Amino acid sequence: MTALTARAAKPRPAGARRLGASSMLSLNLLAVGGGLALWWALTAAGAVGLPGPGAVATQALASARDGTLFADAAASLARVLAGFLIGIACAIPVGFLMGWYAVARGLVEPYVQFFRVIPPLAIIPLAIVTLGIGEAPKVFVIFLAAFLSSVVATYQGVIGVDRTFIDAARVLGASDFTIFRRVVVPASTPFIMVGVRIGLGSSWATVVAAELIAAQSGLGFRMQQAELYYDLPTIFVSLIAIGVLGLAMDRAVVALDRRLTAWQERA
Repeated sequence: MTALTARAAKPRPAGARRLGASSMLSLNLLAVGGGLALWWALTAAGAVGLPGPGAVATQALASARDGTLFADAAASLARVLAGFLIGIACAIPVGFLMGWYAVARGLVEPYVQFFRVIPPLAIIPLAIVTLGIGEAPKVFVIFLAAFLSSVVATYQGVIGVDRTFIDAARVLGASDFTIFRRVVVPASTPFIMVGVRIGLGSSWATVVAAELIAAQSGLGFRMQQAELYYDLPTIFVSLIAIGVLGLAMDRAVVALDRRLTAWQERA
């Protein structure tokens, strides 16, 4: 048991009530069904010049049958996973170093803050010139997006640890390593997982932009090709595929978050 579990549970706001998994799933399905119904109604009435759910579903089936959809989804997913995982693996230790050691913070923070205000998309042309037109520049810009989002969250989590826990552990004779492992790491985990989720969203946004500029496969590349022929159903299929893949990955991160922060009181 870590020192964090000794924290008293915060009172739940008045009127707040937790929903069971089945109730939440029902609400999710209701929201999706309502969105599809509204989409169908607007397109059927001619209120918007967009394809309806039927046309998009037909195009999705055609793309699935000829393998185009799965090939594009696999290409984009591979790029996101590579850049995202490398970015997270680098961001977490760097964030811990920045938060725990003032010297490391002074050396690394200027670079983090400098690159954080530069959109990763602005790096794409430079990455293509220096790394070529293969997979390397795409993975690199995804790595940069995930890294910058997660390193700041990790750093904030470490410096935001309640000093009471650290002082109490020191009074009890805990070493710095024990304090770091049993107090700092658990306390900063919720911040880290928030950064991971933000980094995941940034990774998907970046890969689509990268594929729009320089790629021969992927969901972003397919949307660019469809744009040339004003093929709106194909664009919608790619957009929905990106959303579904991103949502599935986000749900996996949320499940991991709940497992790692089971000690935390939730509303």
